[in-house]
Order: sequence, then structure tokens, then C-alpha cells
Amino acid sequence: MVKDVLRAEGRIDLWQVRMKPGRPLAYGRLGGRPFLGLPGNPVAAFVSFELFGRPLLLRLLGHRDWRKPTVRARLTAPVENRGGRRHFVRALVAAGPDGPTVRPTGEQGSGVLTALVRANGLLIVPDGVECLAPGDEAEVEMLHWEQGSGVFERRTEG
Repeated sequence: MVKDVLRAEGRIDLWQVRMKPGRPLAYGRLGGRPFLGLPGNPVAAFVSFELFGRPLLLRLLGHRDWRKPTVRARLTAPVENRGGRRHFVRALVAAGPDGPTVRPTGEQGSGVLTALVRANGLLIVPDGVECLAPGDEAEVEMLHWEQGSGVFERRTEG
């Protein structure tokens, strides 16, 4: 029903994205203005807002530096990726003796808020990668961070 209303009153430029969580995402124009439709599951909505909504709002407000910091961190636990889509795993990044470490914060279902509350980053499992093993390195987009925590010695720019 939402698609029908949006098409009747505006236009839909994007309906789904190849990511987990957050596949059902809509972007288009309504009344001459951009709109972003977020998924219904709470974690999927949060992740989609962080990846699409926040950058969109900041760009519309004229900000040029809207990206959050990212780090490469070594996994301390395995991460599975069923479905082959890019997976944004709620994770905890910490300073380790050999650089940043990262581990999932628990069950990763799109309705599970506890893993989100415990997370300070989104560990990115690329398309087509089925599993990351302990010791592998992965890119992590930070949700919140503290300078001087030891996590950013190997910081990368996005």
C-alpha cells in the first residue's frame, strides 16, 4: 500500500538495497522533496538511518564532512553471513595490544535491540563473504567513539 501511495503522489527512485539488516529501504521524491522510507524492524531502521538517513540529512544541511570514522579491527569471534548480502553486524570495538579488536555483541536479528545497545560500531561483512574467522581483519564503521581510547591508532578514512 505504501508503494502505491508513494507512486501516486511522487516517485520512488530506490526500493530495496542489498544489505542486512535493512533491505526494504525506499528513496524518492514526494511533493518535490526527497523522502527516505526506513524498514519496520527497529534494528534495521537504525542501521538504515545511520547509513542513509544521517548522511542524507547532513548533506541537505550543507555539511561536507558527514562520514563517521572507520577502523580496521581484528575479529576475536567468528561472524557468519547467511544470504550473501553485505551484512552490518552490531559489534564492540576495543583497543588491543596489537591494534583494535572487534566482536559481535550478541544475537544479530533485526528486532534484537540488546546487540544494538551494546555496540559501538557496525562490523562490515562484504557481499559474498560467508564467514569471517577469529584473527581476520574487517572494516568497522564507528557509531560512537572516544579519541585517545587506543582504537584509532590504525584509523582509516572512508
